[in-house]
Amino acid sequence: MSPEKLSESESESEAEAESEALKIAYSPCPNDTFVFDAWAHGRVPGAPALDVTFADIDITNGMAERGELDVLKVSYAVLPYVLDEYALLPCGGALGRGCGPLVLTREPGVDLTGRTVAVPSERSTAYLLFRLWAADTVPGGVGEIVVMPFHEIMPAVRDGKVDAGLVIHEARFTYRNYGLHSLADMGEHWETTTGLPIPLGAIIAKRSLGAEELRRLADSARASVRAAWDDPEASRPYVLEHAQEMDPKVADQHIGLYVNEFTADLGEDGYAAVRGLLTRAAAEGLVPPLGPDALAFP
Repeated sequence: MSPEKLSESESESEAEAESEALKIAYSPCPNDTFVFDAWAHGRVPGAPALDVTFADIDITNGMAERGELDVLKVSYAVLPYVLDEYALLPCGGALGRGCGPLVLTREPGVDLTGRTVAVPSERSTAYLLFRLWAADTVPGGVGEIVVMPFHEIMPAVRDGKVDAGLVIHEARFTYRNYGLHSLADMGEHWETTTGLPIPLGAIIAKRSLGAEELRRLADSARASVRAAWDDPEASRPYVLEHAQEMDPKVADQHIGLYVNEFTADLGEDGYAAVRGLLTRAAAEGLVPPLGPDALAFP
């Protein structure tokens, strides 16, 4: 076979492999790249190949609502809108303790009654936790909610463009660099009032893939998590490549906070946390109610 024909054959094989690959989207955040590194790079035996799209959670939430892609990392807050088409995988996502969103202000002890608050999305778990916290602690109600890209929130609070900002992820470690104060920890409030872990990000997959394939995906995600734990250094290049100039120490803190036993398996407490959050949010009129078997995995 000539080199040209070999090249054509290789190209056809690559195109065929790409067409058969599972289309997945998750964020470039360290916890997601850490979790999916082994799977994305073919180091999980028996796992389907992945065609990865990197997108922030607000983008993947929209993809889920439009029914795009086979597998997505989304906010738990979006589940009530997509569970007819997608199933919740029992692993691969982000729950935890001591890792909730923060409300930041320029001055300590600000009363948020009637104040403007910047949030990264109104279809996020962070937003649901914030609204549940505000219902309990801001009797007069907060003022205008302004949606803005996550990276703009802390500068906007610092510069006085908004009165407060709701932040997630690595901002827990960096907000002091902006001269800001933590007014309240949404996760602390949630844990104190429920005793449950904080549900943040979920992995969902299309029900149309079938029960057997959904179980294979769950096994693959779980194996990828365990591979990352067994050899953390193997994932480091992938994590830092996509960490958006994040300090490696902050990336390690991020992983330590968001990748835990609930990532390997939601378990009884994990499912209770998810149902508890969405039930409370539905009671406040923030999301549609869940059906009794909506979270069941095949």
